[in-house]
Amino acid sequence: MTGISPTASPLSIGSLAQLSVSLIAIVALIFAIGWVLKRFKVALPRGSKDMEVLDQVAVGERERIALVRIGDSQVLVGIGAGGIVPLSPLPMPISLRTAAPPASPFAERLREIMKRSGGAA
Repeated sequence: MTGISPTASPLSIGSLAQLSVSLIAIVALIFAIGWVLKRFKVALPRGSKDMEVLDQVAVGERERIALVRIGDSQVLVGIGAGGIVPLSPLPMPISLRTAAPPASPFAERLREIMKRSGGAA
């Protein structure tokens, strides 16, 4: 006997299972982050300050109409599977209302509780 003990193989069943679970968790995390970003429409700022989408409304499953500001003028465009189609340049810019979204019942209830307990609202 040479006195050298056999070492465990780095490719054992346990290490392969741990590696597989780790890879699946990482891929699931990537998909989850993508879903959250898409769900909440989080977008990184891009482009210049001279052009921006002011508002948009869905008119179908994959179609929508958007109001785009380009410089000092505004244009309505149709966005769909076939691409982007200019619908109408507007002779006078539209001023959009910026109404505050209605408070949820939970937010109202929390505000009431905070007022009762002496907290600042």
